[in-house]
Amino acid sequence: MAVYFDHRIEAPESSNVPSKLTWHPALPVLAVASSSPTTGGNVDLYLQQGEYVDSCHLERPLQTTVLRWHPTKPVLALGWENGEVVLLTHPSGDQTVLPSTHTACITLLEWSSSGSRLVTGDQTGSLAVWKVDARGRLQGNHLVKHEYNKPLTCCIFRPASPGDDVAKLARASVSGDESALDMFSWKGAPLKMGPQEGLAFYVSTADGKVHSVDEHCKTSMLLSVEGAIKKLLFLDKREVLAVITETLMLSQYTLGPEGGAQEFMKVKLSSKTGQNVDIVWTENCLLITATGEQVIRLWDLDGDDNYVLSLNETLGFERGEMINCVAYCAAKEILAAGTSQGRIAMWKMVVQLGGIRGDTKAQWKLQTPTEIEGNVVQLQWGSSLNLLAANNSNTVRILCEHVMSAHFSQQVAAVQLTPTQLSITMFTTGVYLALQSEMHIKGVCVTKDSVTVWSGKQVTMYELSGTVLRNTGSFPCDSHVVAVHDENLYTVEPNRVQIRTPQGTVKQLLTFSKAEGNPVLLSVCQSYLVVGTDTAHIRVFDLSRRDAKAHCSAKNLADQIANLGAVKSVKCNANGSQVSILISQVNGRPDHKVYFYDVEMDTVTHFDFFVGRPSSGISQPEESERQQFQGTELSGRCPVSHFWDESEPRLFVCETVPISSESSSTNFYDTTDVSVVTLFCTQEHGLLLQDCYPKPSGLQALLALDVPYYYFSCKPGERDPSEISATTSAPPQQTLPSSGSASQFPHMVSRRALRDFVGLENCEKATRDAMLNFSFYLTIGDMDEAFKSIKLIKSKAVWENMARMCVKTRRLDVARVCLGNMGNARAAKALKEAETEPEPEAQVAMLAIQLGMLEDAEKLYKGCQRYDLLNYFYQASGQWQQALETAENHDRIHLRTTYYNYAKYLESMGDKTLALAYYEKSDTHRVEVPRMLQDDTPSLEIYVNKMKDKNIYKWWAQYLESQSDMDSALRFYECAQDYLSLVRVHCYMGNIQKASEIANDTGDRAASYHLARHYEGHDDIKQAVHFYTRAQAYNNAIRLCKENSLDDQLMNLALLSNAEDMMEAACYYEEKGTHMDRAVALYHKAGYVSKALELAFATQQFSALQLIAEDLNEYSDPALLARCSDFFITHSQYEKAVELLVAAKKHHEALELCVNQSLTITDELVERMAVTDSKDLSEDARKELLERIADCCMRQGNYHLATKKYTQAGNKLKAMRALLKSGDTEKIVFFANVCRQKDLFIMAANYLQSLDWRKHPEILKTIIGFYTKGRAPELLAGFYEACAQVEIDDYQNYEKALDALTEAFKCLSKAKDSSSGQQEVRLADLQHRVTLIKKFVNARQLYTEDAGEAVRLCESLLEEPELDPAVRIGDAFGFLVEHHCQQGNYQVAYRKLEELQKLLPSQNIKYYVSQASLEALQREMGVPMDRGDSRHSVKEEDEVEEDLTVS
Repeated sequence: MAVYFDHRIEAPESSNVPSKLTWHPALPVLAVASSSPTTGGNVDLYLQQGEYVDSCHLERPLQTTVLRWHPTKPVLALGWENGEVVLLTHPSGDQTVLPSTHTACITLLEWSSSGSRLVTGDQTGSLAVWKVDARGRLQGNHLVKHEYNKPLTCCIFRPASPGDDVAKLARASVSGDESALDMFSWKGAPLKMGPQEGLAFYVSTADGKVHSVDEHCKTSMLLSVEGAIKKLLFLDKREVLAVITETLMLSQYTLGPEGGAQEFMKVKLSSKTGQNVDIVWTENCLLITATGEQVIRLWDLDGDDNYVLSLNETLGFERGEMINCVAYCAAKEILAAGTSQGRIAMWKMVVQLGGIRGDTKAQWKLQTPTEIEGNVVQLQWGSSLNLLAANNSNTVRILCEHVMSAHFSQQVAAVQLTPTQLSITMFTTGVYLALQSEMHIKGVCVTKDSVTVWSGKQVTMYELSGTVLRNTGSFPCDSHVVAVHDENLYTVEPNRVQIRTPQGTVKQLLTFSKAEGNPVLLSVCQSYLVVGTDTAHIRVFDLSRRDAKAHCSAKNLADQIANLGAVKSVKCNANGSQVSILISQVNGRPDHKVYFYDVEMDTVTHFDFFVGRPSSGISQPEESERQQFQGTELSGRCPVSHFWDESEPRLFVCETVPISSESSSTNFYDTTDVSVVTLFCTQEHGLLLQDCYPKPSGLQALLALDVPYYYFSCKPGERDPSEISATTSAPPQQTLPSSGSASQFPHMVSRRALRDFVGLENCEKATRDAMLNFSFYLTIGDMDEAFKSIKLIKSKAVWENMARMCVKTRRLDVARVCLGNMGNARAAKALKEAETEPEPEAQVAMLAIQLGMLEDAEKLYKGCQRYDLLNYFYQASGQWQQALETAENHDRIHLRTTYYNYAKYLESMGDKTLALAYYEKSDTHRVEVPRMLQDDTPSLEIYVNKMKDKNIYKWWAQYLESQSDMDSALRFYECAQDYLSLVRVHCYMGNIQKASEIANDTGDRAASYHLARHYEGHDDIKQAVHFYTRAQAYNNAIRLCKENSLDDQLMNLALLSNAEDMMEAACYYEEKGTHMDRAVALYHKAGYVSKALELAFATQQFSALQLIAEDLNEYSDPALLARCSDFFITHSQYEKAVELLVAAKKHHEALELCVNQSLTITDELVERMAVTDSKDLSEDARKELLERIADCCMRQGNYHLATKKYTQAGNKLKAMRALLKSGDTEKIVFFANVCRQKDLFIMAANYLQSLDWRKHPEILKTIIGFYTKGRAPELLAGFYEACAQVEIDDYQNYEKALDALTEAFKCLSKAKDSSSGQQEVRLADLQHRVTLIKKFVNARQLYTEDAGEAVRLCESLLEEPELDPAVRIGDAFGFLVEHHCQQGNYQVAYRKLEELQKLLPSQNIKYYVSQASLEALQREMGVPMDRGDSRHSVKEEDEVEEDLTVS
């Protein structure tokens, strides 16, 4: 929390009432203009605390109209009502009067963003632009002057258009972006840099016009609105110009690239008429106005939203207090408003959890007001120090923010309330005191006996004596930090620390070298003082002796810590062995690490809150589950304060905030997400996490750690709900030393017990030390030492506290021991039962429940996602809404159960209406609601009628029946469609006819049965049988029919009923001796076939016998089957007889009957006869049966079936023969390939030769393949010879014939000679034929090269004795005739032709000689040639050439 110091300006006595004020944007210099109607006006400058600057006084007999500071230089531009403009320089007081340009009252002064241009304007519409150098000095006359002829009201410079981002281009070029690199090189175009400042501006006039002036000072009219313009705003993000008129009409314009403006939004702002309006504008496009009302209004132009902020009387504001003016500080995100009662209200932008910002009402938090008296009419934030100046019509006050001072030591705490007030709490006596100082308190330091305060200029020390504060000394001192130990005060000055008495006398000096720097930080713990310097050195001094002695040499932290900017805070522990340090980085941002300097080891370690782990040492043995669980809570954070325990040197605590909150908020006190982290710090084990928990919402900041408590400062008006009050039974006392009067102050300090000391806050020191040791050893995982430290403690409270600790550490083994020492058998039993749960978290949660740690149990159940147990936990703890939410979202399997349990709970609480709703949700309302409302009959009846549920109707009808209200009961039974009850009640009332109608119409079996029983009881057998039948109670109907000889109905009922009833009815018919056909049919229907057949044979029921036989199968009695088959044979029904013989497994008789009666054997019949079970027939008998079946199929021409049966019998030869008879070539080839037997291959090949293999090459290949596989070379050779002969006879293709004969010779050569020399003869014959054909082929091939030699060869062939059939004589003569015809030797050709005719008189010579040659001979010789039939030499189809070679 911050307080504001207010400083009244030290105005000279001659100054008048302040009228205008303005801060320099960067420097802490305030300009104030005062005015008086009689003496004129003056301008004065003041410093940060209101100090008057004598050299900068300016006075005129005129009124000051405008004040504007140069944006960077200490130059103030002043406008006067006579048109004079003066530049005043601070601190020299130099005055520069601009050349006389204006003659009327100056209305506007505006600097450009960097101060190189100054715009001046007056009441007559004259506007001048001036050029100013880098030092803020005027350069010559004005650049330009424009006349607008209307009073000028506002001026605003347009921000510069962004140029190329040089840094971004540099990074891109380094990473290899060529285009970015070119922009830096000489090859590319020169790099375009954005202008340093925007020189174009907009100026408005009183007649509603806005003019645009570009960077060359050329003016043009941009837009026009109605009424005088009060404010111009430029929305940089959207390139939008906003205009606000005197009537508060807001218009927004988009600015085009050519300079035009287009209006896109216009709205009237709410205001109170007749009041001055104060308007401020934020960078977030938020428009804020104060119009003298009790609220301020905010318009979010980006989000198109608006809302108001009002004052709160509970914080000290008065009813009806008006807000006159507003000011916004972007750096602090604070909105300040001045009121009519002299108060300054401040709204702080609150950082939400997660660091999300947004200008909405919910995120503005009103702070405690600052009172300055008077009527605040003007506010302005300014300078880099974010100072606030307030004009209350009489004077000006400068407000400077100061972080609230607070200190705790030796059970005394002091917290600052106001700039001059402290609240002091003494926890040992429970006394509360209030200290009112005469100076602004910038710091406080307390001990058990004293309170020391200082202002930066003076130090005052008070002695604490009971309930009295006594001033023991006050002295001037410029030290901004002070520390106190016993009766010594420690102050700082350059290069040394002064040790003073309470009266200010210097007793000792602790000097620092120039390298060590100037002391800036002091901290005392027990008898050790740690000093931090501005050069990041630290030194520790021992204060236990009379004089302070150095405990260690100076340590330069910059050598150990990288990126160190400055040391922010140093603290030492109780024995001076460890020093903790917080630093800021070089860029000014706080570091997210806390550093620890070990004095003895001279080492620096750290704990990094960004990753949640220390730099060295043991964080937890083997990374225990607790460390992993809390790692997420520690990561991504930054430490903001730190403390050591006042007596325990190992215990350290710090506050952390999220990184985003730390970086965006100037004050971490406003952050809601603050964690308090406690660590053990030792040389042996390093840094160990002891505890981490979120700071309670009602607490402000951590003050100290003093086991067993943490001490916190409280927010005003708020308390920690879990606080253990430090008050005693005596009422607290307040004392104001300065005034002597008592006043009630809020308690500003709260203490909260450490986790390990809850319930042990008042324990003695031995117990406290034992608990600390236990906690330490438990943290490092040394269970032996942990138990040693507490084994002598007998207090149940101690053991219970340790059991609670086990929940945090998840040590169930330790918890069992603790529960045993507590004697808590119930908790031990519950923990034992919880061991069945697979998740360790669920077991720990049960322990937490038994110890009353319900929040921890809830977190554990959620962490392990055991929503079923969480649901049960919520129910048991009465948190029904959470139980319902859990069941609906995560545990839907128990949703109805949860609804039911909640309904039972509501019923027990008397909330029957809500219980009824949840009974319905649990789907148990049909039973539970009538039970619940049975004592409230009217409500129950209303519910029944409303629900329209059949079950509830039935319940209600039964209730009415029990009350003898039969008519109403009938009506509700009918609504419930309970026909049995309807019939029952009607029968009871004697309405039999109505009951019969209901039973007949609905067909309800139960109703029909009840009515049948009623009719049977009244001997109405016919109706009884009818309704028994409708009820499907056939046995009862059959019983009545048998008893009353209703034989006709009996048959029908028996057929509808089961087999047992059919059997009884059949026996009944058989015993009576009548209707034997019915008896046979019923026996048959009931499954007693043998009985039915015997009765049919006995009574000669042939038609019935026919029906029965249809149901016979192989599972029937063989003897019965044989008897039936004989019956069918006798009656010439042979097919039925065969089926029965097959079913009786008399296959031979069945086959005999098929053959004798010429019955077709079907595939189905054959499959039934083909027995495969060896139990029925032996293998040989089965094969014989299959062969007989196949023989029958052969005789009947069913060759495929015969093949199948022969194959099943194993006789593949007969199977192939059957298949050959079928002529199915594809199956023959397939069967041969499957069987792979030589004989079958040969048989198949022989069959295939009978086909037209000349036209089908596939068959030709198959024949060769089969002969080869059948190992029959003689047959293959014969086939090749046949092929050769076909080639010669049909195609005269001696080349192919030669190939075929060659293959035949090869095949025959491979054959074994078993015919006593015949093979040699055949081989010789083949060789001779091959030789002759080869000669003829050679002659034909030689003809093209040497015709004469070819003719000679051919003639020599004709002389061979056995030329034909190897080479046909006709072909040889034909060759010679063709030759001589081509040579023109027609005489010779004719002689050869005649010779051929003589040798082959019966053949047609045209077969051997071409038609062309014959016609040439006829033409030359004049002899007619015989034109007998001849074969065409050209075939109709293409010749298929096949390679006959078998590889």
